Amino acid sequence: MADQIPLHPVPRSTQRRAAYYTKASASQRHNRYPIEDEPSHLDEMPLMMSEEGFENDESDYHTLPRARISQRKRGLEWFICGGWKFLCTSCCDWLINICRRKKELKARTVWLGCPEKCEEKYPRNAIKNQKYNVFTFIPGVLYEQFKFFLNLYFLVVSCSQFVPALKIGYLYTYWAPLGFVLAVTILREAVDEFRRYKRDKEMNSQLYGKLTVRGKVQVKSSDIQVGDLIIVEKNQRIPSDMVFLRTSEKTGSCFIRTDQLDGETDWKLKVAVSCTQRLPALGDLFSINAYVYAQKPQMDIHSFEGTFTREDSDPTVHESLSIENTLWASTVVASGTVIGVVIYTGKETRSVMNTSNPKNKVGLLDLELNQLTKALFLALVALSVVMVTLQGFVGPWYRNLFRFLLLFSYIIPISLRVNLDMGKAAYGWMIMKDDNIPGTVVRTSTIPEELGRLVYLLTDKTGTLTQNEMIFKRLHLGTVSYGTDTMDEIQNHIINSYSQMHTQSTGNSTSSTPSRKMQSSTPKVRKTVSNRIHEAVKAIALCHNVTPVYESRTGVTGETEYAEVDQDFSDENRTYQASSPDEVALVLWTESVGLTLVNRDLTSMQLKTPSGQILTYYILQIFPFTSESKRMGIIVRDESTGEIMFYMKGADVAMSSIVQYNDWLEEECGNMAREGLRTLVVAKKSLTEEQYQDFENRYNQAKLSIHDRMLKVAAVVESLEREMELLCLTGVEDQLQADVRPTLEMLRNAGIKIWMLTGDKLETATCIAKSSHLVSRSQDIHIFRPVTSRGEAHLELNAFRRKHDCALVISGDSLEVMA
Repeated sequence: MADQIPLHPVPRSTQRRAAYYTKASASQRHNRYPIEDEPSHLDEMPLMMSEEGFENDESDYHTLPRARISQRKRGLEWFICGGWKFLCTSCCDWLINICRRKKELKARTVWLGCPEKCEEKYPRNAIKNQKYNVFTFIPGVLYEQFKFFLNLYFLVVSCSQFVPALKIGYLYTYWAPLGFVLAVTILREAVDEFRRYKRDKEMNSQLYGKLTVRGKVQVKSSDIQVGDLIIVEKNQRIPSDMVFLRTSEKTGSCFIRTDQLDGETDWKLKVAVSCTQRLPALGDLFSINAYVYAQKPQMDIHSFEGTFTREDSDPTVHESLSIENTLWASTVVASGTVIGVVIYTGKETRSVMNTSNPKNKVGLLDLELNQLTKALFLALVALSVVMVTLQGFVGPWYRNLFRFLLLFSYIIPISLRVNLDMGKAAYGWMIMKDDNIPGTVVRTSTIPEELGRLVYLLTDKTGTLTQNEMIFKRLHLGTVSYGTDTMDEIQNHIINSYSQMHTQSTGNSTSSTPSRKMQSSTPKVRKTVSNRIHEAVKAIALCHNVTPVYESRTGVTGETEYAEVDQDFSDENRTYQASSPDEVALVLWTESVGLTLVNRDLTSMQLKTPSGQILTYYILQIFPFTSESKRMGIIVRDESTGEIMFYMKGADVAMSSIVQYNDWLEEECGNMAREGLRTLVVAKKSLTEEQYQDFENRYNQAKLSIHDRMLKVAAVVESLEREMELLCLTGVEDQLQADVRPTLEMLRNAGIKIWMLTGDKLETATCIAKSSHLVSRSQDIHIFRPVTSRGEAHLELNAFRRKHDCALVISGDSLEVMA
């Protein structure tokens, strides 16, 4: 076999190992080198052999391949086991993804009154605020308790008594306190969960009117389906997201309260779909073949895109739907009775999508207690080690160590947890029973003590620090300004202006001659100011979303009934409804100076002059106010002259680039803001018939767009908002709430840092902060200058830090740069 050794030189030791294969028998070699029992001996085999030598050695053919066969077996076993494990893991991951995968939200077509035509199955319209169900309550509560080190420590200590070598006392001395603590916790969670269950059941069991082919039936809120026609009465909660089809109000609109949805107390104006509002009877909703195309559910409560289509008319009617045609769930109808078609239910409604899943709230005191328990446990371990050391590690010292840990376990008192929970429950009960804060409800009984650890307090201005009741204070025309003490001059100008217009319209020559004499004797500047006042007051009286409501009588039930506008337009029982108190304040002011809003519907509004004449204006288009645009506009046509006017009002930051060049607007806005007044800029633009028809065609096409509708509509409207004539600047005052000054001063003295959030100008915010005592008299105010980069922001912050006892005023744009 020497000639079968590899041809290149090898060491002598290797030659001796190779020669062994030619002399020793297979059995001897197998006995001497037990391959499977001692795999390390494989290193003593020859490392290099030729294929020819290996094939010619018959004895090796039965010995070496045995190792390779075992390796192949192990490789095959690894492949089978690994493949099976991989297959099981993949299947489990697939099942988990299937269970966790959310249903893809899609746009939908909803036929009026036909839920059976829905192509997909939509979620049930049930409210569920519970954290547990029957099966997850006990495991969930136990997990929430034992994830804290304190409870887990006592559980381990109690379980150790089942080990005979570690048992140092009776079982009940360990399990009884732990069981009592868990029982108290479970009982508290059960009570809270039962309260949530009762609230959910009460909401889901509310009855609503449902229109069917056979008439009106009662249906529970939880049984409402997509496509149902639901009737919602006044002061009733809207059960699901709907498209507004009809209302009992002849104006074709209604107001809703959204404080439970967005926290705003202002009423929102909603407009019914004109195609369904014009139907003669309520039952005609089933005689038409119509459907609503709605975008997929989303979280934004301030936008909606959809279309209403009626197919049985010639030609087919297409009407665009926007946010003003929607009724979101959890809002309340404030006027009239409304009928809508359900488009989203259950977890697909806006209110539920903006609500996070209920979680257990943990207070800072609980976290500190958990950390303190860990520190005491470390001290307990150290003390036990010291005791074992003093004993000299004799015998089974580790057993003694565990016994010392159990003996010293009382250093951590188990009663601390239960006393804390009972104290929180008592504290929450005392808060609800406090006569000084009636109506207070404790929603979470686990963190009432956090009220005493507040460091930062965020507050809104309008409606929180102020009463949200606006009073008109100032009118500025550029060259002249009118305050509360000179409003009678404006009233005289309005009376003279409309009396002259009435005289000219009647064609009375005897009365027109003195009028011309009076005009000729009046200076030209005086006539110019009179005309400007007339135009400004008329613009304020027309550019709004205010609706007059007339209180007719008190019904049998004692509730006040509101009737539609009477023909006599009585001033005694008229009130105004609007989504903004600023607009109500402006309309009330125009009424005080002689121009009164007496009637309004979807297509027109009527004004009454000081002489009693009724002026009618047809509403052609309305552009509602949005937080992005910060302005609203309206296009009206004068019935008597046919003139088309485009009026717009809004914040000075939005209107300054729209109106024609002027040299007084910015300065006067700053002056009014420093007085704490809320400013609005009013402008107008005359349109020809051709200009309006061109705009209407482009506007309607943009409103029917499915994709990027908001951008297209905004682009069309902006094409009209150019070179508008600046009419006036208004200023209204929002008075402070009662006792707001001593309250803020008390909180400030307690060391609480208060941040006021407002959408007003910086000067207005500063003025309100001083008048409400949010800032002390001796405190300086640092106004954060506008920045465009984080570097500039850091420099500005460093300049602020160098000041002592200073309040900070910062704009939202600067906060976005720092975020």
